[in-house]
This record gives sequence, C-alpha cells and structure tokens, in this order.
Amino acid sequence: MTAVAVLGAGSWGTTLADLLARKGHTVRLWAYEAEVAAAVATRHENPLYLPGCPLAASLTATENPVQACQGAEVIVTVAPSHAVRQVVQQARPGIAADAILVSATKGIEPDTLEFMSAVLRECLPGRAVAVLSGPSFALEVYQQQPTAVVAAAEAEETALAVQGVFSTPRFRVYSNRDVVGVELSGAIKNVIAIAAGILEGLGLGHNPRAALITRGLAEMTRLGLAMGANPLTFAGLAGMGDLILTSTGALSRNRTLGTALAGGVTLAEYTATHRSVAEGVNTARAALELATRRNVELPICAQVASILFDGKPPRQAVADLMERALKSEQWR
Repeated sequence: MTAVAVLGAGSWGTTLADLLARKGHTVRLWAYEAEVAAAVATRHENPLYLPGCPLAASLTATENPVQACQGAEVIVTVAPSHAVRQVVQQARPGIAADAILVSATKGIEPDTLEFMSAVLRECLPGRAVAVLSGPSFALEVYQQQPTAVVAAAEAEETALAVQGVFSTPRFRVYSNRDVVGVELSGAIKNVIAIAAGILEGLGLGHNPRAALITRGLAEMTRLGLAMGANPLTFAGLAGMGDLILTSTGALSRNRTLGTALAGGVTLAEYTATHRSVAEGVNTARAALELATRRNVELPICAQVASILFDGKPPRQAVADLMERALKSEQWR
C-alpha cells in the first residue's frame, strides 16, 4: 500500500486520513493543535473536529509537519486556504522530491488570488500535483455513505494515481484533467452556500433557493470560462454536485454562516464563537477580484461580500438582486 501524510486535522482532513488508513495505507496526520495530535495518537479520536467518531487504530498523528511527511509517497493538504502556503513551507524539509501532492482544500489564497494547486507548485516545484474535490460532507464520508468526488490533475497519470489511492467501495473517485474548473467550482460554491443560508434564515422558500443555485452555477461557469476551464466541469461533481450539496445540506459550514447572518449575527460575532473555517468568507472577496480582472459579473458573490464586510442588510441584498436590469439568461 501507500505511505500518506495528511496535513490538516480538521473534520475533512481527519476523515480522509481515517478513510485512507482503513483502506490499508500507512497514514500520518499532522494537527496544528497539540491536543488533537495527542488524542488521535493515543485515543484514536479527534474530539475537537470529529467528536464521537472512533478513528482507525493504525492512524498515527503528530504536531510536527516535517515528521508527518517523512517517507510519504502522497502528501494531502487540507489546511484552510489562507494557511496552506505556511503549512507546506514548514513541512517542506520532510517532503520527498517524487511525492505526489494532493490538495483537498476548497478555496483561493487571499493575498495572491491563487488556487491551491498553484500554491503547491510554487512551494514545492517539480512535484506532481492533483486536486480532490466534489460533494462530500466529512461526517457522511466517515459514516461510509456512498460518495463520489473528482481527482483532477493536468497529467492524466497523476489523476489516475490519486484515483487509485483514494477509491473505496463507498468513496468513488472520478478522474478529470480540468484543474482550473474543479478548483474554481470548489471555491465559489462556498460563497453561493452562504447566500443559500441567508435565504433559509430569512424564511424564504424553494423558489428562491432554486433560482439562487441555478444563477450561482451561471456565475461559476462565467468566471470559469474566462479563466480557460472546461464548461462540462461545471455540470459535474465538482461544480453542480458540490454546489447543490453545500447550498442545501445542514452540515454545510458556509450555509450555517449564512443562516446566522440572516438572523442579525455579524461576521465578527460568528467568527468569535466558531472554531471551523467557512471558506466562503475569504473566497467572496477573492472571486470578485478575479472577476474584475476578467470583466466578468458575479452579482450574487458581490451581494454576499456586501453583507459580510459592509454590513448590508440581507433582505436588501435579495431585493437588489431581483431588481437588477432585465437581461437574457444566456451570456456571450
């Protein structure tokens, strides 16, 4: 089997590490918090991010990122998007020159506006890089509910290698060559999920939710095409699939944030009381900057950003979206 290092012990990183360990791989999990590393190593549980879920007995953990990566053939990065660069640079001395790098983080680096695959290439040049994305709540994957995701890489052999490492009878991995489309989808769907939570919190029904998801997909596709993505990607698991999941599922952190915002909670108040990161917050701004550079409109993302950072009332944001100038559903 394969030696794997997982960098990031949040709910998703812990779940992937457990999945890989139960498949028979040798897995080491790096945790930022010393208490998480100790709990995983000694009690085989992650009480902070995956409470009540016993982990594979073979799974080991450490708070030393270099130690976690030593001897690993595959490195999986699952840190928040704003921290991936720092984590990988810290782990770099332990990462082999021929290791495959797999990003399982759905976001955009705030300062550079780069996707995670680009960050990995900059920090660790010469390595094969892939992206793992798709509709996948951590708890349901841990529970071995049937799940389908995508492994995307520019080199087909890399995508196929990652597909082989992760696939199980309950975790089906499809290969894909459209890295840009897969990463863009995984990032922007989080912003649309915040908007979906806002609709939920305002007590709105199925009509507005359906409109939001559909027009959110249109925004995602418009920007993706401007960045050279394959349009078919947005109709697939990483696009439509993940968008539907995070916009409708109660386990979505971004949707939960949106619901709180609709109830009058500010972003600062929410952040102060929640340990887990809602990636859609940073992505809202980053997506708008990317869109401005390419002369693309993202009206839903713009309204979410106004609510998050400018204190715009959510009901006013909904009204402004509905009262925009009338236009064709298609774009040129």
